[in-house]
Amino acid sequence: MSWFESLILGLVQGLTEFLPVSSSAHLRLTAAFSGWEDPGAAFTAITQIGTETAVLIYFRKDIGRILSAWTRSLTDKRMRQDHDARMGWLVIVGSIPIGVLGVTLKDQIEGPFRDLRLTAAMLIGMGIVLGVADRLAARDESGGRHRVAKQRKELGDLSVKDGLIFGICQAMALIPGVSRSGATISGGLFMGYRREAAARYSFLLAIPAVLASGLFELKDAAEGGHVAWGPTAFATVIAFATGYAVIAWFMKFISTKSFMPFVWYRIALGIVIIVLVAMGALSPHAAESAG
Repeated sequence: MSWFESLILGLVQGLTEFLPVSSSAHLRLTAAFSGWEDPGAAFTAITQIGTETAVLIYFRKDIGRILSAWTRSLTDKRMRQDHDARMGWLVIVGSIPIGVLGVTLKDQIEGPFRDLRLTAAMLIGMGIVLGVADRLAARDESGGRHRVAKQRKELGDLSVKDGLIFGICQAMALIPGVSRSGATISGGLFMGYRREAAARYSFLLAIPAVLASGLFELKDAAEGGHVAWGPTAFATVIAFATGYAVIAWFMKFISTKSFMPFVWYRIALGIVIIVLVAMGALSPHAAESAG
């Protein structure tokens, strides 16, 4: 991998990680459209450490409160009713599905799941799901001629059951094209949560899963020596800086705007991929970079 490739891929990772468009799909597609080798699942996981570091900094006050309350709840049973302590436990519960499936499906994640035909199908399918969820949320928030606006749930209403459903939705993002934020936000909207609440929990839920995945890949890469360390580290730093700016913009965007621009983008991109693969302009498979 060249330094120029790492710059572009780092920018792509930072720009798309928090948007409901699938960063893993865009990394795979950027390489395919550019004629580069597939950066691979290991590169994706390691550069995600950069974007998750941006989450840690952006939500540092929330995370600090949650960690403090959760730690005290280990010894003080009364603290277990505290909202921040409960959030700590619910992030753990929500992380179980992706932890189990991430280990179980490791070979598929690094191989068959990276087929561009599957990526295109997921872009379109999850785009439609996100669109339906967004319309349901908009209908509740605005009401209508014959009904009043419906109050949607906040993070304080989060239950163990809902946390587990959020976690299952997050685990679907192991397939490129699904989108971690797109799947979890869609799940939250279907369960009746406000956009901001679903997005905030989505970002918090991603922290343990993404950091664990990145560190796991770092360990494997160190032992196998199959990662170009300089370019990968550079891409991770670029992803961090870009990702921080995107988080700030996205949290403001979803408070007043619809997800429909992302829905139409996903569907259009999926169709383009299908057409290009069908015409032979793009190969659905790509050899993973050797470093």
